Amino acid sequence: MKLAFVFPGQGSQSVGMMSGFANVEPVKETFREASDLLDEDLWAMADNGPAETLNLTTNTQPLMLVAGISVFRAWEQAGGPCPDVVAGHSLGEYSALVAAEAMKFSDAVPLVRFRARCMQEAVPAGHGAMAAILGLDDDGVRAACELASRDDELAEAANFNAPGQVVVAGQKAAVERAIENAKQKGAKRAMLLPMSVPSHCTLMKPASERLARKLDELALQEPKIPVIHNESVAPAESVTQLREALVRQLYRPVRWAETITRLVDSGVTHIVECGPGKVLAGLNRRIGGDVQTIALTDVNSLNDAVSLLKGDQ
Repeated sequence: MKLAFVFPGQGSQSVGMMSGFANVEPVKETFREASDLLDEDLWAMADNGPAETLNLTTNTQPLMLVAGISVFRAWEQAGGPCPDVVAGHSLGEYSALVAAEAMKFSDAVPLVRFRARCMQEAVPAGHGAMAAILGLDDDGVRAACELASRDDELAEAANFNAPGQVVVAGQKAAVERAIENAKQKGAKRAMLLPMSVPSHCTLMKPASERLARKLDELALQEPKIPVIHNESVAPAESVTQLREALVRQLYRPVRWAETITRLVDSGVTHIVECGPGKVLAGLNRRIGGDVQTIALTDVNSLNDAVSLLKGDQ
């Protein structure tokens, strides 16, 4: 058996998302630790919402980090086997780095809130947009974006999530044009997403420059578990490369389909989604490969997965 853990990012959050772990002490303790760091009750926010508060980028990013790491700690306490490799989708890459002990949790929590603020402030509210394009190949999406872009307005492919599922980002007018272009090229569906921050496109370069300065202040170390980065689909070979990968991640696409393909090609037999929801599990199944995907959605699924994977060792 070769085991990979993957951590979700924005889009997997929901009110009550941690209710299935309500009585698990490592989960509650992790939320208490993070709440002290940010001086607000993150468990109450995750449990009660409202959704409008939960979906604010500056709240979603720390919440998803804390959720992923709290479940990972619960996995460790339950005796689950250590993963051979980890990865995270967009923001989830920070959870992967904490799990791999490349970044301290106490540094990561305020860092991802800072990251969220940088992203929110890089593009004025209402000027940016993201859209999902379904049923069109990657080259078709790139062509739709190129046709939609102008000198002062751009649309770019931002997330290559699975075959026939790509997210684009940019100025709202250009993204809307890309939607129409994609439909004309045969996309089954193309629609705006409820996100005002155009992540993983050139508009995030100002945010990446601020993030780079903040990262330089943190003590990072080489991961104890290999981390496959979004931007390169490869592990960093040094701490310097790790910092650079996190900076580029903000304005370069998330290559998720390639990431899962790399894991499968490297011999991974089981992929565990560590965090709320089943978004990545669904994507991973669409990407294909002879691999078993498990989502840890509550304490029962966690315990079942521990029993299954300990038995496969």
